[in-house]
Amino acid sequence: MPALLAPPAPPARSIRSLTLGALALLLACGPNPAAQPRPRPLPDADQPTPSGPAPAGPTNPAPAGDIITPPESLRVEGVPAIPSELAEALAPYAEIRAANALGWHPSGDRLLISTRFADTPQLHQLRAPGGARTQLTFFRDKVSVAAYPPVGDGDYLVFNKDRGGDEFGQNWRLDLATGALTLLSDGGARSKNTLGIFSRDGQRLVYTSTRRTGQDTDLYVVDPRRPESDRMLTAVTGGGWAPLDWSPDGGLILVQEYISVARSHLWLVDSSSGEQHRLTPDSDGQPVAWTGGAFTADGRAVITTTDGGVEHRMLVRLDLTTHELRAISGALPWDVEGFALSRDGARIAALTNEGGPSRLHLYDGQTLREEPISTKLPEGVISGLHWHPQGQRLAFTVSSARSPADVWSFDPTSGEATRWTESEAGGLVADTFVVPEPIRWKSFDEREIPGFYYRPPPRFTGPRPALIIIHGGPEAQSRVGFIGRNNYFLNELGVALIYPNVRGSTGYGKSYVRLDDVRQREDAVADIGALLDWIAAQPELDAGRVVIMGGSYGGYMTLAASARYADRIRGGVDIVGISNFVSFLENTEAYRRDLRRVEYGDERDPQIRAFLGSISPLHHADKIKRPLLVIQGRNDPRVPASEAEQIVETLAANGAPAWYIEANDEGHGFAKKRNQDYQMYATVLFLRRYLLDESF
Repeated sequence: MPALLAPPAPPARSIRSLTLGALALLLACGPNPAAQPRPRPLPDADQPTPSGPAPAGPTNPAPAGDIITPPESLRVEGVPAIPSELAEALAPYAEIRAANALGWHPSGDRLLISTRFADTPQLHQLRAPGGARTQLTFFRDKVSVAAYPPVGDGDYLVFNKDRGGDEFGQNWRLDLATGALTLLSDGGARSKNTLGIFSRDGQRLVYTSTRRTGQDTDLYVVDPRRPESDRMLTAVTGGGWAPLDWSPDGGLILVQEYISVARSHLWLVDSSSGEQHRLTPDSDGQPVAWTGGAFTADGRAVITTTDGGVEHRMLVRLDLTTHELRAISGALPWDVEGFALSRDGARIAALTNEGGPSRLHLYDGQTLREEPISTKLPEGVISGLHWHPQGQRLAFTVSSARSPADVWSFDPTSGEATRWTESEAGGLVADTFVVPEPIRWKSFDEREIPGFYYRPPPRFTGPRPALIIIHGGPEAQSRVGFIGRNNYFLNELGVALIYPNVRGSTGYGKSYVRLDDVRQREDAVADIGALLDWIAAQPELDAGRVVIMGGSYGGYMTLAASARYADRIRGGVDIVGISNFVSFLENTEAYRRDLRRVEYGDERDPQIRAFLGSISPLHHADKIKRPLLVIQGRNDPRVPASEAEQIVETLAANGAPAWYIEANDEGHGFAKKRNQDYQMYATVLFLRRYLLDESF
């Protein structure tokens, strides 16, 4: 297998400053000595990196005669030859772009965004709505998180990037005038460093790093203009710590400790001594989730969200002295899933997740009263709220069924909403794309399970085959955002798409999200069985032609359903999925292992270990009789590649058909367009052969 094309780990502090071109050359050469399967550090989900829409660029695999040659980065086993005409038919869907808002320039009317013109997303700057996008970074691996300091002339920014999808990210300073890059974190091959948060004066950056133990996300502070100032502020225990905000005077840092989707705490950390003080208690001994946080302008309170005493997360003000809690949003029937406080504290922007779509709310920062929004904002999923440092405008990203992710801004004073980017849909007419219908079906316990149903266009007649697409997480949710290349299944193949939000999904209250914990795991699989019953009851659907697809935890669900409902489906597409919970927990990276044990169970307990083994698809592989397409990244930092390899090897020994694609330059989901393209070609071929009964 080809060596991983990624940079060697620079010795700590030995490579500090180099030009952008020199670093790009470094990143394109040499094997990575740490290239091996690694689980993802994110505390709250086993969710694959979304491949999403892809932009234009000369990155398609070149056809060899009438056959598509896989990229050299891919190991392909069992996949039939891909005819070049299939790639040609898919081309428009492979050329869809997307853009995401990352923040405002501190002194000008400019936005920092992430978008992709070649093989991976990179940083770009926009000087005006609809203006040209100036590309700032040019790496082989994606760069999708970055920030300007909040004050000053904006002559530099900081960004974080990993190598080959391993998610052991390092922080860098990019000087915009010269293109020089300076390493800000330790540069270790196996240390994960987060981007962090700037202090209000822009002089310090607080971030987390696992460099001390490999499993604890300790807090570090650095002056980005003086990388030698980097120091550990305080040591912590656990992999779920993250800084949220600095107090106005810079003396305190608000930090979140994530333990599980149901339990998290807020802490105050002295920015000089590192002394820690827990701010939030549990409520009457019950687990409470405190999510996000920002200091008020006077530094006397923090704005945060909590589900203490309520079913859904609500926006609140927490007094630092009296600990008095004042509700801002009230007990809404939906989660407040994100918010942002303007720098001057005058306004709070918040997002509610209303069963899939997002709704933007504005609150007065002093009175905490909601302000009406008369302007009709785009309908869809809104994310990434960023107030301009001067406080007058809000930037965010919007994605909908008929629009790829794009960057917008909103002026609360004038009520004007402005679209900054118009991401192309590969020449397709996005306004004709299918809008999903919300559906519900009853499961084995009479509980209603929600989901979204995409009907094929009317030109496809007769009962239609169905593709069930299960999200990862499990603490995640299928939403009504843009589904990118999956529109091909609808528009060109006439396949109905169903996105279930089985028990354990977020967005429907804290009781619902806990319904799949530990010994209740297979109840979520039963929800898929109930969905198969629902499909059988729909006259426009063909219950005899169903395929299941999912990524990460959704990959586990795909494998589990493939074993449990083998006589009711045509096949499965497993993307970076868990095949054995015991080996997954033993091999997942140390800084996220305990976080995952809360959700799945502690494999060190003999009884739990036996239970996890009993429900793992690997131990039921003899029941998987239908074909499988398995997709995996060799450097996967969340679900090790061994999870895919062992299920493929077991299926081969059992004589079950399995196609396998592994990328040696990817992690938890394919991020590079050339790999995404081949994955899509193989998926379409798989569906045409096993779902549509076509031959090649």
